[in-house]
Amino acid sequence: MQKILVTGAGGFIGGHLVKRLIEQGHEVRAVDIKDFNEWYQHYPEVDNFCLDMSIKENCFKMTEGTDGVINMACNMGGMGFIENNKALCMLSVLVNTHMLMACKEFNVKKYFFSSSACAYNKDLQDQPTISGLKESDAYPANPEDGYGWEKLFSERMCRHFLEDYGLDVKVARYHNIFGPNGTYDGGREKAPAALCRKIIESILENKNTIDVWGDGKQTRSFLYIDDCVDATLKLFNSEFHGPINIGSEEKVSINEMISKIEKISNQKVSKNYQLDKPKGVRGRNSDNTLIRSQLNWDPKYTLYQGLEKTYDWIFQELKKKHNQ
Repeated sequence: MQKILVTGAGGFIGGHLVKRLIEQGHEVRAVDIKDFNEWYQHYPEVDNFCLDMSIKENCFKMTEGTDGVINMACNMGGMGFIENNKALCMLSVLVNTHMLMACKEFNVKKYFFSSSACAYNKDLQDQPTISGLKESDAYPANPEDGYGWEKLFSERMCRHFLEDYGLDVKVARYHNIFGPNGTYDGGREKAPAALCRKIIESILENKNTIDVWGDGKQTRSFLYIDDCVDATLKLFNSEFHGPINIGSEEKVSINEMISKIEKISNQKVSKNYQLDKPKGVRGRNSDNTLIRSQLNWDPKYTLYQGLEKTYDWIFQELKKKHNQ
């Protein structure tokens, strides 16, 4: 048993990690900037705190006495949020910087930083037919403005704390994690949840048209949350430092994902393409060669299987609201 601090514990991935760590018997300290009633998953049996982790004193307070830190705290969301809140995204660099300082101060054994595929060079992602991005493809640096630059800079901070102070850092680049118990409306949701919600609303409201950002031909790969948690904890408990991709190699276009959700929902929809909306890069996919060789990890869930679970959860949530 270890005492593990999870920052951003009220968020989507953070909440799932807390749940798994509890199941594994660890002592967990969970912290998020949001009030408890806004957490996606809240477990009263662990030590829960509402604190702003961009503030140095809070990082030191939360880190003292822990064996390991999993840092999931940052300002982020789907492409609409990222493209319209670059300064807010950049400010997340304070969280990682202060957490690294705290881990050094208290001799924390392991530190995990959640980076993103947005750290990759945009010039390599201008075609939907992109092959998988390898970890070396982050340089020469030209990441997503704002959010991507913050992640790449924070990766470098982790590297130098490893080199200069021997802090056992782990860095993962997440590729579009999705699943139940996460954001599905309000502007911070990602494509799988947003499209599930739109198709469910078309059913509940007796409509057959949904808005689609872009032309639907942009490609991505999406990883189901249970696979993400498996890979994250496998990296956290390994001797490897990263950066390393945590994602799926199952690349699909947005139109193809809509077709999968149509099949799950048994609802055909017309698409209203909104070409003026944020679209991000034209194509992005994960190359899992490194994580396969270093951690012997591959996803267990297909995109369709993950969408089934995500759709069912969002449907129940929206049905409750619809019936109120």
